[in-house]
Amino acid sequence: MHPMDQKRPMPGRCPVCGEKMDVVRLHCPRCDTSIEGHFQLSRLCGLTQEQRDFVEIFLKSRGNIKEVERELGISYPTVRSRLEAVIEALGYRVDTAAPEEERPQADRRKEILEALNRGEITAQEAVRLLKKL
Repeated sequence: MHPMDQKRPMPGRCPVCGEKMDVVRLHCPRCDTSIEGHFQLSRLCGLTQEQRDFVEIFLKSRGNIKEVERELGISYPTVRSRLEAVIEALGYRVDTAAPEEERPQADRRKEILEALNRGEITAQEAVRLLKKL
């Protein structure tokens, strides 16, 4: 296969500045038709690759958090935090009245830091979650 025939995943964000990318050209490989213009990307295209991978596993597991925990080898709070990060990245408000919010703040802080230490969440996700406490 020629290297130019190989399909690459479409970047949703600019690798230079991080802004959302615009699609300006579409091409049909069967009939060689091309269309140029400004086309709207799906909200899912704006997610990071890690978030898209999480969404794929979440959907494959039919939203069963226990299955997601098993497949990714992460804890329930980490699955919840990743799910909330995806929901926020898609532009939706996250319900802050979730049952985990009823636990003592020190417990939640410790859990977040432990998840960060195990590499289950990024430093950026940890900061975001700690600021919510």
